[in-house]
Amino acid sequence: MHRFVYRLTQTTWFAVALFCGVATAQSYPSKPMRLIVPTAPGGGYDLVGRLLAEKLSSELGQSMVVENRTGSGTVVGTQAAAAAAPDGYTLLVGGLANIAFTPGLYDKLPYNPVTDFVPVALAGSFSYTLIARKDLPLSTLQEVIDYARANPGKLTIATGGAGTGQHVAAALLKSLASVNILEVPYKGAQPAYTDLFGGRVDLFFDNTATVRPFLEGERVKAIVTSNASRDPLLPHVPFGREAGLPGLVLESWIGIFAPSQTPSVVLDKLRAAMGKVMQQPDLRKRLETSGVRPLNMNLKDTERYVKAEAEKWPQFLRQAGIKAE
Repeated sequence: MHRFVYRLTQTTWFAVALFCGVATAQSYPSKPMRLIVPTAPGGGYDLVGRLLAEKLSSELGQSMVVENRTGSGTVVGTQAAAAAAPDGYTLLVGGLANIAFTPGLYDKLPYNPVTDFVPVALAGSFSYTLIARKDLPLSTLQEVIDYARANPGKLTIATGGAGTGQHVAAALLKSLASVNILEVPYKGAQPAYTDLFGGRVDLFFDNTATVRPFLEGERVKAIVTSNASRDPLLPHVPFGREAGLPGLVLESWIGIFAPSQTPSVVLDKLRAAMGKVMQQPDLRKRLETSGVRPLNMNLKDTERYVKAEAEKWPQFLRQAGIKAE
């Protein structure tokens, strides 16, 4: 009798859980959603976040409000998303900076980017391009490396702030090539370009989309991209492996993340919506026009990729001694 009651209870709870899951899937979303962007308006995270919010709102039938939460780099906004109820109504624009770089930049965080979030889907990525002042008598990566080895500390490279992609790309180049290139820190890219154009600094690693107009205007010259393959924006410029430095790969990826305890039925619905959205030609075109390469990864590949990046970069940043300012 007791065994029968126990089995009946188990069956009842399973049925209730199954019903609730189906009900959640059918009713979600039943109210407006919030997409937290942990950076200021106007940057890459904001751009991608707003494009996705617009498309997901239409696909899911509920408005998705973009909320820029800034402070301590990307920490404040990411923490706000981690502390939100895991119900699918608060999502995060997550990427290389706040998921993979942040744990290496800070000794202590109020959240764990890996265990407190799960990826819904990655939307796109962009690369960095090493550029040189136009009158620098070095035109290939090997020439830069050879000169730097023969003249330690004589070449200079601009960096746009501690822990930025620009800074990490420069540190990665120096580490892989075992060269001493003097880093010149700037508060942002604009003053770095001013000195690069004026011949007061030799090199700069910057977002490929930002670099391209200056290359077309012949104000600088390209040395190498940080892609794992040729960048569609600069198809004539070699990437790291082609240029003789296979490990020179730094792609800044961006996507949508949810708190880790979000119900699987909700995640499934979000992922299905993202899959449809990412196939829309106009969205892909808008991303590409902005210098973002659309990504189409399945869930397993996405989880594997994010995990690998979240393990690789904090370790490198610590080894390189890079800390948040």
